[in-house]
Parts: sequence; C-alpha cells; structure tokens
Amino acid sequence: MAEGFWNDKRSSEKVIKEMNSLKEIVGEFQGLQEYSDEVEVLIDFVESGEEEFAGELEEKIKVLGSSIEAYDTKLLLDGEYDSNSAIVTIHAGAGGTESCDWAEMLYRMYSRWCNEKKYKITELDFMPGDMVGVKSVTFAVEGMRAYGYLKSEKGVHRLVRISPFDAAKKRHTSFASIDVMPEVDESTDIEINAGDLKIDTYRASGAGGQHVNTTDSAVRITHLPSGVVVTCQKERSQLKNRETAMKLLKSKLLEIEMKRKEEEMKKLQGEQNEIGWGSQIRSYVFQPYTMVKDHRTSVESGNVKAVMDGDLDSFITGYLRWKKM
Repeated sequence: MAEGFWNDKRSSEKVIKEMNSLKEIVGEFQGLQEYSDEVEVLIDFVESGEEEFAGELEEKIKVLGSSIEAYDTKLLLDGEYDSNSAIVTIHAGAGGTESCDWAEMLYRMYSRWCNEKKYKITELDFMPGDMVGVKSVTFAVEGMRAYGYLKSEKGVHRLVRISPFDAAKKRHTSFASIDVMPEVDESTDIEINAGDLKIDTYRASGAGGQHVNTTDSAVRITHLPSGVVVTCQKERSQLKNRETAMKLLKSKLLEIEMKRKEEEMKKLQGEQNEIGWGSQIRSYVFQPYTMVKDHRTSVESGNVKAVMDGDLDSFITGYLRWKKM
C-alpha cells in the first residue's frame, strides 16, 4: 500500500471494496475452470463407453451452463455503483385497491428474488393500503451488486388481470412504480449541509407492533434545496430512524446526480426517450393469456407464476445486455 493510504478513509474504503469485488470475480472464474475440467473428465469416460456416467454428465453440463451465464451477467456490472447494496421503493399507482394489491404482489416478487440470491431485506418505511396491499414500501437490499442487478427494475410495471375485487369479473389494468437507488457507503462522496435540512418527528403507524405507536419515533427529513423528502419509522429509536433517513437522503441525492449526468449524456447523444409514469417498462398479463414482457428488451416469459415467485434473472440479464448495445 502507498504511504498514507489508510489516512484517507473514504479513498481506502473504495479501493478495498474494488479489490474484494475483483477477488470474488477471479475466484468464481477459477471455480468455473475446475468445474469445466470435471465435465471434460466425464466426457472422456462416456466417450470411452462408460455409460453409467451419462446421467451425471448431463446434470453437470446443465449446472455449468447456468453458472457460466450467471458469471457472464455479473461481468456486465461495471457501473460506478453497481457493486453497492440497493434501496428499493414501490409506489402504488392510481386505482385504489387494485394498485395497492399489485404493489404488494411486486413486493412479494422482489422479496422472493432477494431470498433466492441470499440478499438481506430490511423494511425501512411502510404505508398500508386503505383496504388491502400497500400504498408504498421502501426496503434495503443488502449484498454485493444488489444495485447492479435491481437497477433493471426501475420504472412503471403494468398488470392486466380479472380483478378479484370486482364482482362483475371485469378485466382491470393496474400500475405501480419501482424506484431503485444505490445505497451509499463510506466511499460515496455525498456532502449535506445541516442548514439545508428540515427534520420532523411524528408517531409511527402501520406494521411494526404496538411499540411503534407509543412515541414520536418516526422521522421525516426534507432537503430544502432539492425538495427531496425521506421518512423512516422501522425502529422504536428516533435516533436510529434519523440515521437511516439520512442514509436514504444521501441515496436520493446520489440518484439525482446520476440522473443529471445521464440526461446530459443523452443530450450529447441526441437521445430523447425517457421512462415516465405513462410508459411502462414491463407488462404482466394474467388474462386472457399469461405473459410477462419487458418493453425495452422484448424479453418475455409465459410462466407468470414463476416470475411472480421471483424468477427475474432473464429480465435482468436482458436489460444489462440491452444497455451495453
């Protein structure tokens, strides 16, 4: 290490983080090489007439293929914040009960995906629907490259189905928006002036048990120059909620800066397309047929149940490859 390396905590944290990421990628590549060598040995056995190894060979080839595809996808995550954890917010769109139910379904879908990937989920803010579902929910997804993968989900998601809340069994269209931000860490350079903040406390409500409602533990922070508002009510401690809200605010401000740079690049490149509330990125059709289709990449699946159970890898990979085109 260079002299004075550890004196700059922010810079050293960033370097160590990059080193750990590279070590993980190199380690996975070496593991794939070793597994590939095992497959080659089995191929030799089967080709020499030892048919009892054919079943094992077939299974190992499947595993190797899926592992290579996952590794190839990971190599696409080369953005500045792709290795960070993520903060995800789901907002129900217009439509009352229908949209709140759809937002809850999406929350379950992402929770299933995170559990499959061994990512830890921590709920930060929750606003229940008036009757069912959720109006909005914000949660942290902790783990290496969570943001890199989940950034593909940012945008409007559209549901078409026969409503379970409609006695006439009519087809309904519902919308929910997903916002995904990189979680800030010690290596992220975001400075906030305390004089630019308006901090309010209030009594928490919704999920969390009786203790949340007994004190003014919930925290709302408004960043006056940008108008950004963040809230947190997950802890009974006002201090902890304030710390988490500050982390959320830094992530929001980082997202604004990233979007500003992206818009500048689009102007230079002559691009005018923008994802907005009126232009969904993905449609989920339950009736009259079953299909999930991403409108940016044209990746689709006829197995709606699997997708709603968290099978999102084909959509994430499709997005990451599309962005590289």
